[in-house]
Amino acid sequence: MVSIPRDQWYVAAYGREIGHDLFNRTVCGESILFWRTRAGAVTAVSDRCVHRRFPLSEAPSRLVDDQVVCGYHGFTYGADGGCVAVPGQTRVPRTARLKSYPVVEQDSFVWVWIGDPAKADASRIPRAPWLDAPGWTTVSGMEPLNARFGLLVDNLLDLSHETYLHSGYIGTPEVAATPITTEVDDEAGVVYVSRHMDDAECPPFYAKSTGLAGRIMRWQDIEYTPPCLYKLHSRIAPLGVLPGADGSDPDAFHVEVVYAITPETEHTTHDFWAVARDFALDDQGVSDFLAEQNRTVVLQDVAALNVLEQVIATEPAGYQELSINIDTGGLAARRLLARLTEQGAASRA
Repeated sequence: MVSIPRDQWYVAAYGREIGHDLFNRTVCGESILFWRTRAGAVTAVSDRCVHRRFPLSEAPSRLVDDQVVCGYHGFTYGADGGCVAVPGQTRVPRTARLKSYPVVEQDSFVWVWIGDPAKADASRIPRAPWLDAPGWTTVSGMEPLNARFGLLVDNLLDLSHETYLHSGYIGTPEVAATPITTEVDDEAGVVYVSRHMDDAECPPFYAKSTGLAGRIMRWQDIEYTPPCLYKLHSRIAPLGVLPGADGSDPDAFHVEVVYAITPETEHTTHDFWAVARDFALDDQGVSDFLAEQNRTVVLQDVAALNVLEQVIATEPAGYQELSINIDTGGLAARRLLARLTEQGAASRA
Protein backbone atom coordinates (compact mmCIF):
# COMPACT_ATOMS: atom_id res chain seq x y z
CA MET A 1 0.00 0.00 0.00
CA VAL A 2 1.23 3.50 -0.84
CA SER A 3 1.84 6.33 1.59
CA ILE A 4 0.10 9.69 1.31
CA PRO A 5 1.36 11.75 -1.67
CA ARG A 6 2.36 15.31 -0.81
CA ASP A 7 2.60 18.40 -2.99
CA GLN A 8 -0.97 17.64 -4.02
CA TRP A 9 -4.43 19.19 -3.88
CA TYR A 10 -7.00 17.50 -1.61
CA VAL A 11 -10.67 18.19 -0.92
CA ALA A 12 -10.98 19.45 2.65
CA ALA A 13 -14.70 20.26 2.77
CA TYR A 14 -17.80 21.18 0.87
CA GLY A 15 -18.15 24.92 0.48
CA ARG A 16 -21.39 24.76 2.43
CA GLU A 17 -19.56 23.44 5.47
CA ILE A 18 -17.47 26.57 5.92
CA GLY A 19 -19.02 29.82 7.10
CA HIS A 20 -17.97 32.75 9.25
CA ASP A 21 -17.08 30.50 12.13
CA LEU A 22 -14.17 28.25 13.08
CA PHE A 23 -14.08 24.88 11.34
CA ASN A 24 -11.44 22.18 11.77
CA ARG A 25 -10.55 19.25 9.58
CA THR A 26 -7.43 17.07 9.54
CA VAL A 27 -6.04 16.52 6.05
CA CYS A 28 -3.03 14.25 5.46
CA GLY A 29 -2.18 14.34 9.15
CA GLU A 30 -2.29 18.14 9.37
CA SER A 31 -4.90 19.80 11.59
CA ILE A 32 -6.23 22.77 9.63
CA LEU A 33 -8.45 25.66 10.70
CA PHE A 34 -10.85 27.09 8.12
CA TRP A 35 -13.19 30.03 8.11
CA ARG A 36 -14.89 32.24 5.55
CA THR A 37 -13.99 35.92 5.71
CA ARG A 38 -16.56 38.69 5.61
CA ALA A 39 -15.74 39.06 1.92
CA GLY A 40 -16.62 35.39 1.36
CA ALA A 41 -13.15 33.94 0.79
CA VAL A 42 -12.13 30.72 2.51
CA THR A 43 -8.92 30.87 4.56
CA ALA A 44 -6.92 27.89 5.82
CA VAL A 45 -4.23 27.99 8.51
CA SER A 46 -2.71 25.56 10.98
CA ASP A 47 -5.05 24.88 13.90
CA ARG A 48 -2.49 25.40 16.64
CA CYS A 49 -1.51 28.63 18.37
CA VAL A 50 2.23 29.27 18.07
CA HIS A 51 2.38 30.19 21.77
CA ARG A 52 1.29 27.09 23.71
CA ARG A 53 -0.23 24.95 20.95
CA PHE A 54 -3.88 25.52 21.92
CA PRO A 55 -6.21 24.49 19.05
CA LEU A 56 -7.73 27.65 17.63
CA SER A 57 -10.89 25.77 16.66
CA GLU A 58 -11.59 25.00 20.33
CA ALA A 59 -13.75 27.25 22.50
CA PRO A 60 -13.24 29.77 23.92
CA SER A 61 -11.21 30.67 20.82
CA ARG A 62 -13.36 32.88 18.62
CA LEU A 63 -13.56 34.96 15.47
CA VAL A 64 -13.60 38.74 15.77
CA ASP A 65 -14.38 40.11 12.32
CA ASP A 66 -11.74 38.36 10.17
CA GLN A 67 -9.30 37.61 12.99
CA VAL A 68 -9.12 34.56 15.22
CA VAL A 69 -8.41 35.06 18.91
CA CYS A 70 -6.82 32.15 20.80
CA GLY A 71 -9.00 31.14 23.73
CA TYR A 72 -6.00 30.32 25.93
CA HIS A 73 -3.82 33.47 26.01
CA GLY A 74 -5.35 35.80 23.44
CA PHE A 75 -2.85 35.62 20.58
CA THR A 76 -4.70 37.09 17.61
CA TYR A 77 -4.16 36.14 13.96
CA GLY A 78 -5.28 37.53 10.63
CA ALA A 79 -6.65 35.53 7.73
CA ASP A 80 -3.16 35.20 6.26
CA GLY A 81 -1.91 33.47 9.43
CA GLY A 82 0.14 36.43 10.63
CA CYS A 83 -0.09 37.30 14.34
CA VAL A 84 -1.40 40.86 14.83
CA ALA A 85 -1.55 41.05 18.64
CA VAL A 86 -0.11 39.32 21.69
CA PRO A 87 -0.96 39.90 25.37
CA GLY A 88 1.17 42.11 27.62
CA GLN A 89 3.36 43.76 24.96
CA THR A 90 3.09 45.87 21.85
CA ARG A 91 5.81 44.13 19.83
CA VAL A 92 4.63 41.03 17.98
CA PRO A 93 7.42 38.42 17.62
CA ARG A 94 8.56 38.06 14.03
CA THR A 95 8.07 34.27 14.13
CA ALA A 96 4.51 34.52 15.45
CA ARG A 97 2.81 33.22 12.30
CA LEU A 98 0.52 30.29 11.59
CA LYS A 99 1.23 28.05 8.63
CA SER A 100 -1.02 29.19 5.80
CA TYR A 101 -2.38 26.81 3.15
CA PRO A 102 -3.23 27.60 -0.47
CA VAL A 103 -6.96 27.05 -0.87
CA VAL A 104 -9.32 27.02 -3.86
CA GLU A 105 -13.11 26.76 -3.90
CA GLN A 106 -14.31 25.01 -7.04
CA ASP A 107 -17.23 22.79 -8.13
CA SER A 108 -18.75 22.92 -4.61
CA PHE A 109 -15.51 21.62 -3.02
CA VAL A 110 -12.90 23.44 -0.96
CA TRP A 111 -9.47 22.23 -2.07
CA VAL A 112 -6.35 22.65 0.06
CA TRP A 113 -2.73 22.18 -1.00
CA ILE A 114 -0.67 19.85 1.17
CA GLY A 115 3.04 20.41 0.58
CA ASP A 116 5.30 23.20 -0.61
CA PRO A 117 3.08 26.28 -1.17
CA ALA A 118 5.37 27.49 -3.94
CA LYS A 119 4.34 24.48 -6.02
CA ALA A 120 0.58 25.00 -5.66
CA ASP A 121 -0.92 25.34 -9.14
CA ALA A 122 -4.69 25.71 -9.16
CA SER A 123 -4.85 24.67 -12.82
CA ARG A 124 -3.92 21.13 -11.71
CA ILE A 125 -7.16 20.71 -9.74
CA PRO A 126 -9.40 18.23 -11.61
CA ARG A 127 -12.88 19.44 -12.43
CA ALA A 128 -16.32 18.06 -11.52
CA PRO A 129 -18.53 20.78 -13.02
CA TRP A 130 -21.83 18.89 -12.73
CA LEU A 131 -21.87 19.36 -8.95
CA ASP A 132 -22.98 22.97 -9.17
CA ALA A 133 -23.82 23.50 -12.85
CA PRO A 134 -27.21 24.44 -14.33
CA GLY A 135 -29.09 21.47 -15.73
CA TRP A 136 -27.94 19.15 -12.94
CA THR A 137 -29.23 18.35 -9.46
CA THR A 138 -26.82 17.01 -6.86
CA VAL A 139 -27.03 15.22 -3.53
CA SER A 140 -23.87 14.76 -1.49
CA GLY A 141 -22.33 13.89 1.84
CA MET A 142 -19.21 12.68 3.60
CA GLU A 143 -18.56 9.60 5.72
CA PRO A 144 -15.52 8.97 7.93
CA LEU A 145 -13.56 5.84 7.05
CA ASN A 146 -11.32 4.08 9.57
CA ALA A 147 -9.09 2.74 6.82
CA ARG A 148 -6.26 3.99 4.63
CA PHE A 149 -7.25 5.91 1.53
CA GLY A 150 -5.70 3.34 -0.83
CA LEU A 151 -8.34 0.80 0.15
CA LEU A 152 -11.08 3.17 -0.99
CA VAL A 153 -9.25 3.74 -4.27
CA ASP A 154 -9.09 -0.04 -4.81
CA ASN A 155 -12.79 -0.32 -3.98
CA LEU A 156 -13.92 2.34 -6.43
CA LEU A 157 -11.69 1.25 -9.32
CA ASP A 158 -13.17 -2.27 -9.23
CA LEU A 159 -16.95 -1.99 -9.33
CA SER A 160 -17.48 -5.74 -9.66
CA HIS A 161 -17.98 -5.67 -5.90
CA GLU A 162 -21.36 -4.00 -6.52
CA THR A 163 -22.78 -7.42 -7.44
CA TYR A 164 -21.98 -8.84 -4.01
CA LEU A 165 -21.64 -5.98 -1.53
CA HIS A 166 -24.41 -3.75 -2.89
CA SER A 167 -27.00 -6.28 -4.08
CA GLY A 168 -30.48 -4.80 -3.76
CA TYR A 169 -29.19 -1.25 -4.24
CA ILE A 170 -26.88 -0.82 -7.27
CA GLY A 171 -25.52 -4.34 -7.72
CA THR A 172 -26.74 -6.80 -10.36
CA PRO A 173 -25.13 -10.00 -11.76
CA GLU A 174 -24.06 -8.25 -14.96
CA VAL A 175 -21.63 -5.90 -13.20
CA ALA A 176 -19.32 -8.69 -12.07
CA ALA A 177 -19.88 -10.72 -15.25
CA THR A 178 -19.00 -7.97 -17.74
CA PRO A 179 -15.30 -7.55 -18.64
CA ILE A 180 -13.66 -4.16 -18.29
CA THR A 181 -11.26 -2.15 -20.40
CA THR A 182 -8.52 -0.13 -18.72
CA GLU A 183 -6.48 2.73 -20.14
CA VAL A 184 -3.87 4.92 -18.48
CA ASP A 185 -2.83 8.39 -19.58
CA ASP A 186 0.60 8.47 -17.98
CA GLU A 187 1.33 12.04 -19.01
CA ALA A 188 -1.91 13.41 -17.56
CA GLY A 189 -1.87 10.92 -14.69
CA VAL A 190 -5.40 9.60 -15.20
CA VAL A 191 -6.81 6.05 -15.05
CA TYR A 192 -9.84 5.14 -17.18
CA VAL A 193 -11.90 1.99 -16.59
CA SER A 194 -14.97 1.17 -18.67
CA ARG A 195 -17.67 -1.45 -18.32
CA HIS A 196 -20.53 -1.31 -20.85
CA MET A 197 -23.49 -3.55 -20.11
CA ASP A 198 -25.81 -3.55 -23.12
CA ASP A 199 -28.43 -5.88 -21.62
CA ALA A 200 -28.61 -5.69 -17.84
CA GLU A 201 -31.04 -5.88 -14.99
CA CYS A 202 -32.08 -2.45 -13.76
CA PRO A 203 -31.11 -2.11 -10.07
CA PRO A 204 -33.45 -0.33 -7.64
CA PHE A 205 -31.11 2.70 -7.51
CA TYR A 206 -31.93 3.47 -11.14
CA ALA A 207 -35.35 1.84 -11.50
CA LYS A 208 -36.93 4.03 -8.83
CA SER A 209 -35.12 7.22 -9.85
CA THR A 210 -35.59 6.99 -13.63
CA GLY A 211 -38.84 5.00 -13.86
CA LEU A 212 -37.24 2.44 -16.18
CA ALA A 213 -38.29 -1.18 -15.72
CA GLY A 214 -36.97 -4.50 -16.96
CA ARG A 215 -33.72 -4.76 -18.90
CA ILE A 216 -31.58 -1.68 -19.62
CA MET A 217 -28.33 -0.50 -21.13
CA ARG A 218 -25.96 0.47 -18.32
CA TRP A 219 -22.57 2.02 -19.00
CA GLN A 220 -19.97 2.73 -16.34
CA ASP A 221 -16.99 4.87 -17.34
CA ILE A 222 -14.55 5.63 -14.53
CA GLU A 223 -12.08 8.51 -14.61
CA TYR A 224 -9.69 8.64 -11.65
CA THR A 225 -7.21 11.49 -11.21
CA PRO A 226 -4.88 10.57 -8.34
CA PRO A 227 -4.67 11.18 -5.55
CA CYS A 228 -8.06 12.66 -4.75
CA LEU A 229 -10.76 12.82 -7.41
CA TYR A 230 -12.79 9.90 -8.77
CA LYS A 231 -15.59 10.29 -11.30
CA LEU A 232 -18.01 7.62 -12.48
CA HIS A 233 -19.85 8.64 -15.65
CA SER A 234 -22.98 6.49 -15.59
CA ARG A 235 -25.34 6.16 -18.56
CA ILE A 236 -28.73 4.45 -18.17
CA ALA A 237 -30.98 3.88 -21.19
CA PRO A 238 -33.69 1.57 -22.51
CA LEU A 239 -32.41 -1.48 -24.39
CA GLY A 240 -30.98 -0.61 -27.78
CA VAL A 241 -30.94 3.16 -27.25
CA LEU A 242 -27.53 4.52 -28.22
CA PRO A 243 -26.10 8.04 -28.29
CA GLY A 244 -26.36 9.89 -31.58
CA ALA A 245 -23.45 10.11 -33.98
CA ASP A 246 -23.01 13.74 -32.92
CA GLY A 247 -22.73 12.75 -29.25
CA SER A 248 -26.24 13.83 -28.32
CA ASP A 249 -28.02 11.46 -25.98
CA PRO A 250 -31.51 12.80 -25.22
CA ASP A 251 -33.17 9.46 -24.50
CA ALA A 252 -30.72 8.33 -21.81
CA PHE A 253 -30.38 9.21 -18.15
CA HIS A 254 -26.97 10.43 -17.00
CA VAL A 255 -25.61 10.25 -13.47
CA GLU A 256 -22.22 11.61 -12.43
CA VAL A 257 -21.00 9.93 -9.25
CA VAL A 258 -18.07 11.82 -7.74
CA TYR A 259 -15.84 10.81 -4.85
CA ALA A 260 -13.16 12.94 -3.24
CA ILE A 261 -10.81 10.56 -1.46
CA THR A 262 -8.96 12.57 1.17
CA PRO A 263 -6.57 10.98 3.67
CA GLU A 264 -7.17 12.18 7.21
CA THR A 265 -4.19 10.21 8.53
CA GLU A 266 -2.20 7.24 7.24
CA HIS A 267 -5.02 4.96 8.40
CA THR A 268 -8.20 7.08 8.24
CA THR A 269 -9.96 8.78 5.33
CA HIS A 270 -12.60 11.39 4.55
CA ASP A 271 -14.98 9.77 2.05
CA PHE A 272 -16.73 12.63 0.22
CA TRP A 273 -19.44 11.50 -2.20
CA ALA A 274 -21.81 13.24 -4.58
CA VAL A 275 -24.44 12.09 -7.08
CA ALA A 276 -25.42 14.53 -9.84
CA ARG A 277 -28.21 13.78 -12.33
CA ASP A 278 -29.61 15.43 -15.47
CA PHE A 279 -33.22 14.27 -14.98
CA ALA A 280 -36.05 14.92 -12.50
CA LEU A 281 -34.17 18.06 -11.55
CA ASP A 282 -36.88 19.52 -9.32
CA ASP A 283 -38.18 16.26 -7.87
CA GLN A 284 -37.29 16.32 -4.17
CA GLY A 285 -38.50 12.75 -3.80
CA VAL A 286 -35.89 11.55 -6.30
CA SER A 287 -33.23 13.61 -4.52
CA ASP A 288 -34.16 12.14 -1.15
CA PHE A 289 -34.18 8.62 -2.58
CA LEU A 290 -30.78 8.92 -4.26
CA ALA A 291 -29.24 10.53 -1.17
CA GLU A 292 -30.51 7.77 1.10
CA GLN A 293 -29.57 4.99 -1.32
CA ASN A 294 -26.08 6.27 -2.05
CA ARG A 295 -25.32 6.91 1.61
CA THR A 296 -26.37 3.32 2.34
CA VAL A 297 -24.02 2.08 -0.39
CA VAL A 298 -21.19 4.24 0.98
CA LEU A 299 -21.76 2.90 4.48
CA GLN A 300 -21.63 -0.66 3.14
CA ASP A 301 -18.24 0.16 1.63
CA VAL A 302 -17.11 1.82 4.86
CA ALA A 303 -18.03 -1.26 6.91
CA ALA A 304 -16.14 -3.58 4.54
CA LEU A 305 -13.04 -1.36 4.32
CA ASN A 306 -12.90 -0.86 8.08
CA VAL A 307 -12.70 -4.64 8.40
CA LEU A 308 -10.01 -4.81 5.71
CA GLU A 309 -7.90 -2.23 7.53
CA GLN A 310 -7.98 -4.37 10.66
CA VAL A 311 -7.05 -7.49 8.67
CA ILE A 312 -4.09 -5.75 7.02
CA ALA A 313 -2.87 -4.46 10.38
CA THR A 314 -2.58 -8.00 11.72
CA GLU A 315 -1.51 -9.98 8.64
CA PRO A 316 1.92 -11.63 8.60
CA ALA A 317 4.85 -9.93 6.90
CA GLY A 318 5.30 -10.94 3.28
CA TYR A 319 1.65 -11.76 2.61
CA GLN A 320 0.97 -11.72 -1.15
CA GLU A 321 -2.48 -10.79 -2.44
CA LEU A 322 -3.84 -12.21 -5.70
CA SER A 323 -4.92 -9.96 -8.57
CA ILE A 324 -6.97 -10.80 -11.67
CA ASN A 325 -8.28 -9.00 -14.77
CA ILE A 326 -10.82 -6.90 -12.88
CA ASP A 327 -7.96 -5.39 -10.86
CA THR A 328 -6.18 -3.69 -13.76
CA GLY A 329 -7.66 -0.28 -12.95
CA GLY A 330 -6.81 -0.50 -9.28
CA LEU A 331 -3.26 -1.69 -10.02
CA ALA A 332 -2.76 1.20 -12.44
CA ALA A 333 -4.00 3.60 -9.79
CA ARG A 334 -1.55 2.17 -7.26
CA ARG A 335 1.28 2.70 -9.71
CA LEU A 336 0.35 6.35 -10.30
CA LEU A 337 -0.08 6.95 -6.57
CA ALA A 338 3.32 5.44 -5.85
CA ARG A 339 4.84 7.75 -8.47
CA LEU A 340 3.21 10.80 -6.88
CA THR A 341 4.42 9.72 -3.44
CA GLU A 342 7.97 9.33 -4.72
CA GLN A 343 7.87 12.71 -6.44
CA GLY A 344 6.63 14.40 -3.27
CA ALA A 345 9.31 12.73 -1.17
CA ALA A 346 12.05 13.67 -3.64
CA SER A 347 11.05 17.32 -3.55
CA ARG A 348 11.50 17.37 0.24
CA ALA A 349 14.85 15.56 0.20
